[in-house]
Amino acid sequence: MSTDPPPTQHASLIDFAAARASLVQKLEQRGIRSRAVLDALSLVPRERFVGSELQALAYEDRALPIELEQTISQPYIVALMSELSGAGPGQKVLEIGTGCGYQTAVLVALGAEVYSVELLAPLSLAARQRLAQLELQAELRVGNGYLGLPEHAPYDAILVTAAPREVPRALLQQLRVGGRLVVPIGASDEEQQLLLIRRSTEGELVEHIAPVRFVPMVGG
Repeated sequence: MSTDPPPTQHASLIDFAAARASLVQKLEQRGIRSRAVLDALSLVPRERFVGSELQALAYEDRALPIELEQTISQPYIVALMSELSGAGPGQKVLEIGTGCGYQTAVLVALGAEVYSVELLAPLSLAARQRLAQLELQAELRVGNGYLGLPEHAPYDAILVTAAPREVPRALLQQLRVGGRLVVPIGASDEEQQLLLIRRSTEGELVEHIAPVRFVPMVGG
């Protein structure tokens, strides 16, 4: 039996645009400062990335379940990771863990050239269909995220939307000097930490951002 609370209002009765605007205002109040990120979240319809039975919950600031026991991240975390990445026009961005495609869509809305890798083929196919319906262009691949996508490296930013126990070295190697890796680290039964890693000529500079909870990154 599902433990998720039932929607409080039928999706067809919701003004999604108003709900989206209200959410974006709350994200700004929570500390998201990038106007570009807030505008991107204003443009991307999160209700299109969850099942119809959960659309009434789409603009609550919480993670929601999607197919294959995965999740769509909490909007605040999507906004925070997007802001930390510095993604924008002229930036080449690699996303590890396409999932339902929502974070992918936000990165595209920021104007970035987006590549996204997903281990689970059904998720990648569904995300491709959603992005096509919204006329958002990204290159989606099915593959092992631990390996990254070396043929398009180096990347200005890499975002990882599932938690490995350690930072995958292949991803650091595919990051350009001056680039940013945003990644949650830790086991699913431990407190995870969202890290911002900047690559420099001297090595990597690591900043601990916040405690988080992500599904585990598999495939390594």
